[in-house]
Amino acid sequence: MHAHELVGLDATDLSQAIHRRELSCLEVMQAHLAQIDALNPQVNALVARVDADHLLEQSRMLDDELQRGQSRGPLHGFPLAPKDLSAVKGLVTSRGSPLFAQNVTQEDAVFLARLRTGGCVFVGRSNTPEFGLGGHTYNPVYGLTRNAWNPERSAGGSSGGAAVAVALHMLPVADGTDMMGSLRTPAAFNHVYGFRPTPNLIPNGPADEVFQQQFAVAGPMARNVRDLAMTLGVMQGFDARLPLSRRFDRSCDGRTPLARDMQGCRIGWLGNLNGRWAMDPGLLATQAKALDVLRDIGCVVDEASLDTDLDAAWRAWITLRSAQFAGANQALWDDADKRAQLKPEALWEMEQGRQWTSLQLYNAAKARSAFYQAMRALFERFDFLVLPATQVAPFPAEWDWPHHIDGRAMDTYHRWLACTVPATLASLPALSAPAGFDAQGLPAGIQIVGPTQADWSVLQLGHAYQQASPWSAQRSPLLG
Repeated sequence: MHAHELVGLDATDLSQAIHRRELSCLEVMQAHLAQIDALNPQVNALVARVDADHLLEQSRMLDDELQRGQSRGPLHGFPLAPKDLSAVKGLVTSRGSPLFAQNVTQEDAVFLARLRTGGCVFVGRSNTPEFGLGGHTYNPVYGLTRNAWNPERSAGGSSGGAAVAVALHMLPVADGTDMMGSLRTPAAFNHVYGFRPTPNLIPNGPADEVFQQQFAVAGPMARNVRDLAMTLGVMQGFDARLPLSRRFDRSCDGRTPLARDMQGCRIGWLGNLNGRWAMDPGLLATQAKALDVLRDIGCVVDEASLDTDLDAAWRAWITLRSAQFAGANQALWDDADKRAQLKPEALWEMEQGRQWTSLQLYNAAKARSAFYQAMRALFERFDFLVLPATQVAPFPAEWDWPHHIDGRAMDTYHRWLACTVPATLASLPALSAPAGFDAQGLPAGIQIVGPTQADWSVLQLGHAYQQASPWSAQRSPLLG
C-alpha cells in the first residue's frame, strides 16, 4: 500500500489492518510522519514535534507487542498529537503562551493517559490559541495555523491544529477540548467531525478545582463518525480524582452499533434564532441544505424556537465563563510582570471574572438553570436539535477575530461564536458535522444536539447523516 493510501484510510479501517498484521505500526508511523513533513509547513497544524527516531522505536515496540498477541486496543500504533492545552508527561504544555513556553508537564491529563495506554504514540502537539481563547488558532509561541482547505483562511479554534491535521491526513484521529465551540468550530471550518460529549463522560483533569468547572470538556475529532465513536470508547469513563466523572458508559464503548433507522426521528431546526445570531450572507442557506439530507433518511424536520430569556442566558455565560477563567489563572493576574504578557482577550476575561459578587454568580447559575429547562422542554417535542456550527465562514487568517458580521458589530471578542453556547450552557452533547461548501468553496457545518447523556444517539444520527451526505467523500485540494 502506498503511503498516501495508508494515511487516507479511515481510522477504523487502519485499526483493523494493524490488528490483521496487514500494516505494521512502524509503517503507519513512517507514512504519517512523511505526510506531516510534506504538508505541515503549509499550515502549521502540528508543533513541538518529537524526534522521529524515538517515535519509530516506540512503533517497533508496539509491533513487538502485537507479535506476542498483546493489543492495547483499537488505537494501537496510532500517531497522535495532543492539543497544547492538555498536560502531557515529558512534553512542553505551553497553552500558546510565552509564560509557559518552557513548561514541561509531569503527568498526562486523564484522557491522554488513556490514549497513551491505549497504544497511541505522541508525535508532538496540535496548535491552539493562547489559553484556548478566541476561536482562531494563532499564538506568540508557535504562530498561526492555517485552514486545511484554503491556507489563506482561519483554521478556527481552539482545536484548530487538530482539525487541520485530521483533514490533511497527518493524523487518523485527534483529541481536543471544547468550551465555546473549540471542537465544533474548527471541525466545521475544515470539513471534519468534532464531538463535544456530555460533561464528565470524558474526565478532563486532573485539576486544582474539580467541582465547579463544567464548561470545558474533552472530545474526539475524526474524518467520520465511526472513527469518533472508536476514539470516544478509549477516552471515556470514571476517574476517582474527578468525582463528577461518569462510570464507563457501555453504550459509548465504540462497539455498540451506530446503524439506526431514523424514520420518523423528530428534528428541531433552530436556524439563527429568528435573526438573533448574525450570520455571514448565504451561510445559513448553505447549512440548511443539510436538512434535506436529514429528510432523505426519514427525519421529520420542523422549525424550533427557544422560549426563554436569551439575554439573561448570554449574561450568565459571560459571568460564569469569565469567573472560571479568572479563578483558574489568578496567579497570572497577581504577578504584574506576567499580567503584562497576557493577550487582550485573557485580560478581558480576568477583568470581568474578578468583579462578580457571590450573589451575581448565584443569579447567573439560576439563569443557566432556566436555560437548561428551556432546552429540556424542546426535547419533549424533538428528538434532536440542529443549528449552525458557525456564524461565519472561515475568515482571512490575518484577522484576530470577526469584529463585524453582515454589518453587525460584535460587542465581545467571542460574540461571533454565540451559536456554540446553547449546548455548553445546557450541558448537552453536540456533534459538529460537515454541511457542504459555500459559494467560495469554503467548508460549512451544522451542530446536531441531543438531550443530556444521549451521546450515542447523537452519534447514531450523525452516522446516518454522514452516510447520506453528498459531500462526505470530498477532500482538501491540498491533498492533491
